Amino acid sequence: MPSSETTRNGNLADSSLPPLGANPSSVQAGTNPGSFANPPQIGGPLTFSSPDTPGMPQPSDLTALDFPGEEGRTPVTQLESARAGVITPEMRRVSEREPHLTAEQVRIEVATGRMIIPANRVHLQTKLDPMAIGRASLTKINANMGASPVSSGTGEEVEKLHFAERWGADTVMDLSTGGDIDACREAMILNSRVPIGTVPIYSMILGRKIEDLTYDMILESLAHQAKQGVDYFTIHAGVLLEHLPFIKRRLIGIVSRGGSLLAKWMIHHGKQNPMYDLFDDICDIMREYDVSFSLGDGLRPGGLADASDKAQLAELATLGELTEKAWRKGVQVMIEGPGHVPFDQIEYNMKLQRKVCHGAPFYVLGPLVTDMFPGYDHITSCIGATSAAYHGASMLCYVTPKEHLGLPKKDDVKQGCIAYKIAAHAADVSLGIPSARDRDDELTKARAALNWEKHFELSFDPDTARAYHDEDLDVDTDFCAMCGHDWCSVRISKEIMEFESGKEEGYQPEKRSIPTKALSDEQTEILEKRGVLSEEEIRTLAHKGKKQGCHSDIVADADEAVNAQEHILAGEESGA
Repeated sequence: MPSSETTRNGNLADSSLPPLGANPSSVQAGTNPGSFANPPQIGGPLTFSSPDTPGMPQPSDLTALDFPGEEGRTPVTQLESARAGVITPEMRRVSEREPHLTAEQVRIEVATGRMIIPANRVHLQTKLDPMAIGRASLTKINANMGASPVSSGTGEEVEKLHFAERWGADTVMDLSTGGDIDACREAMILNSRVPIGTVPIYSMILGRKIEDLTYDMILESLAHQAKQGVDYFTIHAGVLLEHLPFIKRRLIGIVSRGGSLLAKWMIHHGKQNPMYDLFDDICDIMREYDVSFSLGDGLRPGGLADASDKAQLAELATLGELTEKAWRKGVQVMIEGPGHVPFDQIEYNMKLQRKVCHGAPFYVLGPLVTDMFPGYDHITSCIGATSAAYHGASMLCYVTPKEHLGLPKKDDVKQGCIAYKIAAHAADVSLGIPSARDRDDELTKARAALNWEKHFELSFDPDTARAYHDEDLDVDTDFCAMCGHDWCSVRISKEIMEFESGKEEGYQPEKRSIPTKALSDEQTEILEKRGVLSEEEIRTLAHKGKKQGCHSDIVADADEAVNAQEHILAGEESGA
């Protein structure tokens, strides 16, 4: 046992910190020593990576530079430009948006295939603001949307697009399967500042049976969408005819729409996946417009019982082969990953992909870590998404509360985006990405100062934070409603003169107590929507802005405030 002297000094003789990576605070604020992740190796295979649990697959020794394209070709894509040593305007814009990376570092990451900049040359002519997906950059999130045969339309989807951008979506996938798909896609591209992705097979079978799909139809549809300005295509080229017997023992079979459609085509025709057979031709179309691949996981598991099975891993091996082919063609690539994975298998899945696909960015759906909470799958999945991002995923596809149940509406989009911004940000902080924790530290300082306005201003969703606060206390006080005046540890800490927390001048509120307006209509609506409480239950439980008789703007003297508080409590205990 350590001596009492050692314990008092906080230096335990029998313990030590693990090796430290980068510090996510730009000024090394606070007492946290920094990230426990690996030291960053920008330009290397372990850029912002978690330490490997024993037995995990090691990084590949190969990169996109080992699969060069034809000599003498004029660079057309971001990948070809990067390999030629050219820093494009899009690479410079990425470094502006992510100041921890120089333009040259962005070029190197793109050249090695560990980063992509999904930016169709047509979309660049409108509103697209170039961004990057890769391990050296911040973790990104994608929002899925699109009209269905039974719900929604073009106008509503464009509105949801703007809503997703407002709540932090870095890319948006148009997964429309009904209505005027072509018009919806075009409208989203014209109105989007973020990259737009599609699953082109959905349009290919509109008005026809999957069995009637021909090679010419496939190439024509891809060329049309590329000309419209789609930034990345999900192509399920890794589902092979020989993989289909592996799904027989699954509980839920094939859950990918694209994967199931192509499996049906293969069984009907007795031929190989047409996306696999046409892969070189598909690459040529995508290269012309610099459309990026999102190589689809058509055999991803749809339940925990089917995770990490032979079908999923056989497809992953094929995706590694296709990554090499796409790189030789000069086309940017990211890989799609599994959706339902037990928590203990997430790291393995992330690091196996890192090896098999030579570090190409991994784009994962969730993963969901439990299957028994429909209606709350934005939570079950963002738990897995945090782990996935820490262990290797570069982009997280959001899951909304409507997953498995229905088409997401606007508020579902918001809930999904926020859940996944939490997951992505938590991973970035834990990986030690420079400056990732700065806003957290600023908000901590505001909390220490009990500066509620600054607290709201720095929060990701200020309106909701303010509404929750104002529901119980409609004044700015030097304590919160959870603790009250006497029990507020932060207020007590501020009174201890030797303790510096909360003393920073720039974070002090202008006045000790500032009356605020009652709940706004928007705040009331936010509160009424939360949980499953009826309006009557909320009204019964909420204080509805009524000030307690011990508030400092009602009772000026501190001792009188304490006496008033004790009187109120005594009355409640006696049933008065």
